[in-house]
Amino acid sequence: MAHPALADAFTANRDRARWHDRALWFVREKRDRMASGVPEWELLRETASAIKQHTQSLMADYLEQFEARAKELGAVVHWAVDAAEHNQIVLSILQSHGAKRLVKSKSMLTEECHLNPFLEQNGIEVIDTDLGERIVQLREEPPSHIVLPAIHIRKEEVGECFHEHLGTEQGASDPKYLTEAARNHLRQCFCRADAGLTGVNFAIAETGGIVICTNEGNADLGTGLPKIHIACMGMEKLIPRAADLSVFLRLLARSATGQPITTYSSHFHGPQPGGELHIVIVDNGRSEILKSEFRRSLDCIRCGACMNTCPVYRRSGGHSYESTVPGPIGSILTPLQTPEKHSSLPFACSLCGSCTDVCPVKIPLHHQLFAMREHLDGKRLIGTGKKLQMKLLSAVFSRTWLYRLAVRQALLYRR
Repeated sequence: MAHPALADAFTANRDRARWHDRALWFVREKRDRMASGVPEWELLRETASAIKQHTQSLMADYLEQFEARAKELGAVVHWAVDAAEHNQIVLSILQSHGAKRLVKSKSMLTEECHLNPFLEQNGIEVIDTDLGERIVQLREEPPSHIVLPAIHIRKEEVGECFHEHLGTEQGASDPKYLTEAARNHLRQCFCRADAGLTGVNFAIAETGGIVICTNEGNADLGTGLPKIHIACMGMEKLIPRAADLSVFLRLLARSATGQPITTYSSHFHGPQPGGELHIVIVDNGRSEILKSEFRRSLDCIRCGACMNTCPVYRRSGGHSYESTVPGPIGSILTPLQTPEKHSSLPFACSLCGSCTDVCPVKIPLHHQLFAMREHLDGKRLIGTGKKLQMKLLSAVFSRTWLYRLAVRQALLYRR
């Protein structure tokens, strides 16, 4: 179903759409306060952008360097060309150790690859341990935001969900009580897990280490208790040097949630004593994007700032995009992978440029969204009705007298 129809379904509940908008704008305002408190903020953004573009230009070399360093530290490095191969690699690791229970921290890559249903079909119990991810998993629905996966759900609905699945008191909606119930439930899952799986926020070519940023400590528990740690990363998560990491850590949390830094920034250099670390590096179309005019979209550090500021995303909800990564950045990445299904996404944008203004790595998002429209038109995926609308708007906007007349008519219509 196209984005406009799904957005209509979300906005039909006006109360939900209103508080969803307010909640995300609150996060955007926190981001602004944090950014204004760092005098060198724009320099950090420029530096991060330059590091990312440099890494892209030497991606193959840095990937080889990372693999060599990671192996020296005792990690096992796997390469996956697509989602199917990634899923099979993870399954084979688990099966080779007889693992039946997997605890998983937040990973947008595994969402992209649809890992959970694949493992469950093969007899593996998968528990998402991030609180928001666990809520949407129990509700059997996908995340609606890459940082705040349950932002679309009210606390009363969380209470109903926990009453059904975790046995909490009926009608309970106190966040502290519900969080405590989730913590007790997840501790049991951690203690009986056979393996832990994480995403990767940053992979450092110079050292062969990986960095995982969380606010709940679930990645640390999920990798510290089981002996098997599987880390799944898209190839774009690479940065060249350990010295580069400080730039991104200062940008990431401030852009994502308005914090100075994530509560936990966990560094992994090889497996724990007596354990195993498997790093799965995934392409899944990234090499093709790297060769295209949309290569800057691979700079994304998954902070979600573009979603928090986007007037369309805030009012239409993440599920209306039917995409692992929704919002402005998702409206570039998703049509590159599945253009026929998601050709409407680049038009879920007012081209206001707010996403570009807040992006910590300075991706020119609204320019890329505009270019994506032309790209999809070249593939003949833009409907006649949409093209006629654009021609009509072009005629209005290019003639001052016609624009003024249209504005006057619109004001009369509103009255």
